[in-house]
Amino acid sequence: MDDRIIESKIKPEDLFEKNIRPESLNEYVGQEKIKKNLRVFIEAAKMRNEPLDHVLLYGPPGLGKTTLAHIIANEMGSNIKTATGPSIEKSGDLAAILSGLDPGDVLFIDEIHRIPSFIEEILYSAMEDFTINIVIGTEGKSRSVKIDLPPFTLVGATTRAGDLSSPLRDRFGIVNKLEFYTDTELANIIKRTSNVLDMDIDDDAAVELAKRSRKTPRIANRLFKRVRDFALVEGEGKIDLTITLSSLDRLNVDKYGLDNIDIEYLEALINKFNGGPVGVETISTAIGEEISTIEDVVEPFLLQEGFIKRTRSGRVATEKSYEHLGIDHNRSLFEGGGLF
Repeated sequence: MDDRIIESKIKPEDLFEKNIRPESLNEYVGQEKIKKNLRVFIEAAKMRNEPLDHVLLYGPPGLGKTTLAHIIANEMGSNIKTATGPSIEKSGDLAAILSGLDPGDVLFIDEIHRIPSFIEEILYSAMEDFTINIVIGTEGKSRSVKIDLPPFTLVGATTRAGDLSSPLRDRFGIVNKLEFYTDTELANIIKRTSNVLDMDIDDDAAVELAKRSRKTPRIANRLFKRVRDFALVEGEGKIDLTITLSSLDRLNVDKYGLDNIDIEYLEALINKFNGGPVGVETISTAIGEEISTIEDVVEPFLLQEGFIKRTRSGRVATEKSYEHLGIDHNRSLFEGGGLF
């Protein structure tokens, strides 16, 4: 999975995103409802001279949660400190992070659902009362110490909102689900990226890239970067539709944005299991991918685009999958034998 170009989780090669990241809500493309509400909440907080309520951002990876956290800090005129859930292993880790905040700072915790439960309990008082109580000393000589914190805004991000405990989720005053992007929004993002990186791109090429970006800005920017390489080395230094189509073909990204792993998943579902229903564990064994990878990376887009359905009995291929793979649905039913 490490070399999968349409993988929506962040990779080292995506560090260039920091250089093209929008800095204000006006520059941020997409998520219009969220932006509209955030403008009101931020302006109201500034009028009251108070920190913004704690914000929870959730949705599939690559949709701009980290970017929105930085924009919130910029719009509030605050500094931002960042951490990840897995990196906070001890109460002292959290205490060090929180005690280092200045009044009005934004603390961004990515993968917040992965914070250990005993640390999560310490976070409750920090979010509600801007205090924490930690135990110091060894067993038999330990004591509880209360630490006052400056008012701050916690922005938590997660791809698995269902894994958050109810007490933690309820302490966020602003909860937003990020939605997949339209092709028009992605084309605008690609054109903005081309301007920032000083690389010309035709409108037709931007639209084609958008169509194959799985409705995800991170993938759109990553595809742009790879097609840019082909245009510089094998083209004329400009991204047009011809170089875009040939590049995407060589990158094994088809017209829907599906790659070899998606196709392997669909082919296994149809050819090995007669289109389903079949459990994810069985599919995992059949194609040699981890269950978590299938559930978090492969299936969300296939579900979103109507290639598969989830039922109580398992995954089922839709007519769209048969058509995309060029497989006759009726013929496969008879060829499959005993499951139907």
